[in-house]
Amino acid sequence: MPNEEFFATFLLCDGFSNMVLACALEPLRAVHDLIGGVSWQILTLTNESAVSSSGLKIAPDLPLQNASRSDLLVVVAGYGFREQAVSATSQKLQMLARRADTIIAADTAPWLLGKAGLLGGSAATLHWQALAEFEESFPDIAVSHSRFVMSGRFWTCGSASTTLDLMLEMIKGRFGAAIAFDVSALFVHDAERLVASSHGSGRLMAKGSPQLRNAIVRMIETIEAPERLHQIAAFVNVSLRTLNRLFLDEVGLPPGKYYQFLRLARARDLAANTNLTQGDIALRTGFSGPSVLSRAFSTHFGYSIGKNSRGLRASSSDYRRSNV
Repeated sequence: MPNEEFFATFLLCDGFSNMVLACALEPLRAVHDLIGGVSWQILTLTNESAVSSSGLKIAPDLPLQNASRSDLLVVVAGYGFREQAVSATSQKLQMLARRADTIIAADTAPWLLGKAGLLGGSAATLHWQALAEFEESFPDIAVSHSRFVMSGRFWTCGSASTTLDLMLEMIKGRFGAAIAFDVSALFVHDAERLVASSHGSGRLMAKGSPQLRNAIVRMIETIEAPERLHQIAAFVNVSLRTLNRLFLDEVGLPPGKYYQFLRLARARDLAANTNLTQGDIALRTGFSGPSVLSRAFSTHFGYSIGKNSRGLRASSSDYRRSNV
């Protein structure tokens, strides 16, 4: 198994939905971009390229039988699941399930797990179009109409949107509410377009109360010139005490910590994807200088900003002083 903090295996079956795969994989990619320590491998049932419902072909990283042990196994099936529910598929799923701590079956994949005897006595759901037939075919499974079901090691969901919901729930449990909240925001708005738009708060449709969403939008808009927390509170028409409670209850971090997290995430992106100096990055993320940014970055991420850089150059360039 790779020397990573979190390792996932994705098993693709012919006929899988590109949207379901994206909603399962992209949240993990976002976590990796935010904090690192996440990797994955792609497998297919046939060890040949899996063909999606729209004809997209994805090649496996290695033969299924050589799969590494993983923290998470995600099985994505779609059209053709009835034909795929044969003994050979069941044996492969049983083998992979033994090599994973948690198993997510998305779209019609719960049918394959049910056929493999992996869901007996558990609660499960799957794509709504097959739900009634699923209930008739597997009387030993407690079929649920919920958006997703987490039953022991086996978690199930249906469509693309429910897959995203389940992945965010997994991320929340594994990496914390703040990371899950930030990942959810990444999938419902584009930060730079939001900053440029006069309709920013309307675009951010992430989970959370309207006041919380508006406060986060304001934080994103003021990354370069951070405001005091009492100013953020006034902007969303709540008291500072209420703002603190909203963040603690819904994000799991105090607002000041989350504000700094947004700024450091932006600094990390600039360091990795531009040739800006540390002074310029400090300027663009509201830190009073490169040394202050460097200390905050190392404390938060556990490594230096230089390690994350693409040709980053420490510089004594002029920068505007602002509050940290």
